[in-house]
Amino acid sequence: MTTMLYAQPYDISATGFYFRNAEEYAAKAAAARNDYGESVEEFEIQFIDGDPIDAALAVALGVYIPKLAAFFETVETWDDHEKLALIVAVGECGYDFDWETGEPEDFDVDLYEGMSLRDLAEQFVEDGVFGDIPERLAPYLDLDAIARDLGHDYAETEVAGRRIVYRCG
Repeated sequence: MTTMLYAQPYDISATGFYFRNAEEYAAKAAAARNDYGESVEEFEIQFIDGDPIDAALAVALGVYIPKLAAFFETVETWDDHEKLALIVAVGECGYDFDWETGEPEDFDVDLYEGMSLRDLAEQFVEDGVFGDIPERLAPYLDLDAIARDLGHDYAETEVAGRRIVYRCG
């Protein structure tokens, strides 16, 4: 899906424009004039259309004119897991992101997509995180209690309609 943004001028006597990449923005911004024929200097950038994950990325990071090219590059080249890691790291864990040097691997965030804390508790039991549990004892485990305990280190959120359990490192 193509990502579309809108440049809303701060000048109330000017009209904004839609754009799909940094080059299109630069060309249209240079040609923008207000009702008095003066050049428009400042715009607010708004996310209009695109993948929901890209909309969440725009909200988490903010899309500013100097960072338009970096935003579009991120949208085009990063996969959804990398975008989710960045959104959770910045939006939920409070990490900072540098558009110039930042990479999704920079963050110590564990993501479990499509899960609740109870689902995570079940997975941890199945994976042996709590050690070997004999089959005859497994039905007696209180997975809700385990999920509550996991809630001390893990949290749940929703990003672009996706349910995520995460842990900030």
